[in-house]
Amino acid sequence: MSENENDNKTRRQFLKASSTAVAAGALVMGAARNAHAAGSDVLRIGLIGAGGRGTGAAIQALNTITGDNPLQLIAVGDVFEDNAQSAARNLRSKHPDHVDLPEERVFSGFDAYRKVLATECDVVILATPPGFRPIHFKAAVDAGKHVFMEKPVATDAAGVRNVVLASAVARQKNLAVAVGLQRRHEDRYRETIRRLQDGAIGDINLARVYWNGNTPWVRPRKPEQSEMEYQMRNWYFFNWLCGDHIVEQHIHNLDVINWLKDGFPVKANGMGGRLLRTGKDHGEIFDHHFIEYTYADGSKMFSQCRHMPGCWNSVSEHVQGSKGNANIGGASIQGLDGAKIWQYGRGGAGGHQREHFDLFADLRAGKIPNEGVYGAYSTMTSIMGRMCTYSGKELSWDEALNLSVELGVRDFQSFDDKPPILPDEHGHYPIAQPGLTKVV
Repeated sequence: MSENENDNKTRRQFLKASSTAVAAGALVMGAARNAHAAGSDVLRIGLIGAGGRGTGAAIQALNTITGDNPLQLIAVGDVFEDNAQSAARNLRSKHPDHVDLPEERVFSGFDAYRKVLATECDVVILATPPGFRPIHFKAAVDAGKHVFMEKPVATDAAGVRNVVLASAVARQKNLAVAVGLQRRHEDRYRETIRRLQDGAIGDINLARVYWNGNTPWVRPRKPEQSEMEYQMRNWYFFNWLCGDHIVEQHIHNLDVINWLKDGFPVKANGMGGRLLRTGKDHGEIFDHHFIEYTYADGSKMFSQCRHMPGCWNSVSEHVQGSKGNANIGGASIQGLDGAKIWQYGRGGAGGHQREHFDLFADLRAGKIPNEGVYGAYSTMTSIMGRMCTYSGKELSWDEALNLSVELGVRDFQSFDDKPPILPDEHGHYPIAQPGLTKVV
């Protein structure tokens, strides 16, 4: 099923009011700053979410500067002042001639995103913890900004539905939407996918995808921190902020197979748990997941993601067809006898940088890309996997996508607010128990 068909089907299913919203969006197309899209004026950038990934994305955006692509970063915002100030210093150092960032445009606090959007930026980079992405994305579209947003774009089904709706409004307002699924911008992936879709290994009946590696950072709790600040500093380990590592990281591999299949799984089942990473400092997420996804044509995708030191590691995507097999990330295709049919060779990677070159080249050419729907649905593929491992249930795509349970993300005001999940009297967080836990 194509992106547009998925878009239309989903809006028919759960967004009956979208036509009204889209019509309203069409009345304010002037907010899209079309004069910049096809002209030679400076495009001004705002950054929302100034941690390592956000700072890196802003630097990569500014790396695309050429004589016919002048850019200027004019605003930075983050819930934490230290993040905002650190990013500002880093950006001024990396691109001193293209950063106009006085202190009054370095914002902090939970409303920092609104302050960035209130500036004269034309393009906004969204790189906060992904639980806030639906809120910030909608606000950016409402403000008439072109958007580059990091993956994943939500942590629950409600957030995915909201991103789909906001993407439709962005399309009507002529606003670009780019999503940080950078493999889609790498020539080695593009050429491999093209060959596979053209039948290089015949009918594809099985995919295997992996994000197996070690545990990421943990930031110790400090006595002066509120529960909200502690969780925000350790956002990776809380589902309302991160969605679990199957959503935050493994989405890349799942997205590659969705791209290849030009569709999304129709059902899934799986298992997972916490075996090694069981301390209170690891929040509520699992340390391993295994999912069996089924696509509409009956083909399967077996999915592994694991955070366990000392084990076999792999971050890769593989497919088996009736005439051969392929290592997609390795950009190589083999016959059934193991003989190499094709290999891309060196180069063709660097997607984190290439996705920014592509976005700004499109804007300068008057093209308005919109990656919001496939970004949302690959996020949903990841979320559906978590739903299966946490609950132990088999779920259909429609069941998962239309689930009413939400993780409690909202537009918080301060670090004194209570987060959606709280520890018990011993400092431990509730952990999902397959067979007992409701689908979340």
